[in-house]
Amino acid sequence: MSEVLGGGVVRTLVPARIDRLPWSRFHTRLVMALGVAWILDGLEITVASAVADTLTKSETLHMSSTAVGLIATVYLAGEVVGALVFGNLSDRLGRRKLFLVTLGVYLVGSGLTAATLGNGAGWVAFLYVTRFIAGTGIGGEYAAINSAIDELIPARYRGRVDIAVNGTYWAGAIIGTLGTYILLNHLSLSLGWRLGFLIGPVLGLVILFVRRHLPESPRWQIMHGRASDAEDSIEEIEREVEATGVRLPPVDESRAMDVKPADRIGYLALTRVLFREYPRRAILGASLMISQSFLYNAIFFTYTLVLGKFYGVPSGSTPIYLIAFAIGNLAGPLTIGHFFDTIGRRRMITGTYILSGALLAISAVLFYAGVLNAITQTACWCVIFFFASAGASSAYLTVSEIFPLEVRAKAIAVFFAIAQCFGALGPVIYGALIGEGTHPVRLFLGYLLGAGVMITGGLVAWFLAVDAEGRSLEDIALPLASTRREGPMRAEGAGAPFSI
Repeated sequence: MSEVLGGGVVRTLVPARIDRLPWSRFHTRLVMALGVAWILDGLEITVASAVADTLTKSETLHMSSTAVGLIATVYLAGEVVGALVFGNLSDRLGRRKLFLVTLGVYLVGSGLTAATLGNGAGWVAFLYVTRFIAGTGIGGEYAAINSAIDELIPARYRGRVDIAVNGTYWAGAIIGTLGTYILLNHLSLSLGWRLGFLIGPVLGLVILFVRRHLPESPRWQIMHGRASDAEDSIEEIEREVEATGVRLPPVDESRAMDVKPADRIGYLALTRVLFREYPRRAILGASLMISQSFLYNAIFFTYTLVLGKFYGVPSGSTPIYLIAFAIGNLAGPLTIGHFFDTIGRRRMITGTYILSGALLAISAVLFYAGVLNAITQTACWCVIFFFASAGASSAYLTVSEIFPLEVRAKAIAVFFAIAQCFGALGPVIYGALIGEGTHPVRLFLGYLLGAGVMITGGLVAWFLAVDAEGRSLEDIALPLASTRREGPMRAEGAGAPFSI
């Protein structure tokens, strides 16, 4: 039970009670309801890419290639803005309110995209606005959802769940590829592209009703002085778990935590937390997020260009190769994610980053030697991104668990924004290196650059990663509300004391 002490201090066992829970139907429902965020993002990116050529046709919007390319840029800009705005609101107002709001914003934005009726300048501007709105919703999802999942999943499952959920981005890519392929080939182009943008909202509308029945994060409530609400939330979860016949053991009173809710914390305070108290973790988070974002954007957004320019694959056949690529990316997090909880964060993050970088370097040599064709090149990418996908998912896991609860969503938002900004350079650089496909040496050097970036990220992880497997979030990063922060505090990941 949570007990209110003098001076506004609350003694609570809420974090310990969450971490002692066995896996239950509640956790399965939680993951299904919240994890759809990454499916929607993968779906949106893929649909937009698949209909790009269609939007240049006279029977649709008759846009120029440059104008169509700007759609993706506007969407990504919306994601950055959404992450920063809704990340801040999630820390202030709660996880539950925001994961309902962000999904609603996405539904409105993507739904309105399908309502773009004409091909004049006004309608094109309307299209851009709706893609920006959809992007803000998805960007906000990243911050609010990662925070909620980490705070509600028991510590011993947190790694594999986060890795798997983030990896489902590629399930969305598969759905988007298959959906648009069917729609564009069996319906008129004018109707097909619009229905493509409605696939996500239909799925999201169903999930919205499921999310309405999820509780607020008890951890967030207790750290914001809502002890009574936190008790109600954790008791609701415990009742659902016990309804399955599980008998929950008592929690050791020694695991109680004394907290005194802090004042409102904005991005200025977050900067102090990152660079004064957790500089090594800030470097770690930035390195992991930037390296994976650069590699993914560089390869994924130029994937069809490589197939067409160097291997002569017609544009109508590229979805087949894209599905194979997406399956490789999806398989990695789902099959090796549990090792991040057993073998450990440091070894697995380092291993997936360095191994994917090394494999990319090997494939670059094979590419330059001219021994690959479209099928074997795709097979190489599938193997490379089997490991890179798990590594990329671990980057999101890392930034969501190594900072204090009160700034968790904002920290995710900041590192996500940084990653997107650097990641946006990838397609530009690799597009220039590909050119007309007449100079393979340029792309060879580009692949070596990507390999070096990933290997560097892995080396940073080896020296700076936090051994967070099986540990409570409060042990990894002491909440700002904890009264223990008035005295000695844990050093970054080592457990050695230092003074503020």
